[in-house]
Amino acid sequence: MATDYDAPRKTDEETESIQALQERVPDKMSGVVDVDDSDNPGYELSGQDLADIDLDVVVLPPQADEFTCVSCFLVKHRSQVDHESKLGPVCLECAS
Repeated sequence: MATDYDAPRKTDEETESIQALQERVPDKMSGVVDVDDSDNPGYELSGQDLADIDLDVVVLPPQADEFTCVSCFLVKHRSQVDHESKLGPVCLECAS
């Protein structure tokens, strides 16, 4: 069965205003604030206070056998170079 995508989907009698839809469905959540942030749960480490601990991270300079992809900006091994663009090397994952 063919579908005419250019045909209007609703007539003027079928369309309802937003106010009419809101009157039909009562707003049960108005004024209710969700205090529980389930998208970002907090983690506690069994009562240990780690505020005074310094974390040292060693950052190595780029190695001779590495490159930075100009598309994803990840540092990768030279064996993962697909091609060189005008801007620089592009990795295999970004080229596909």
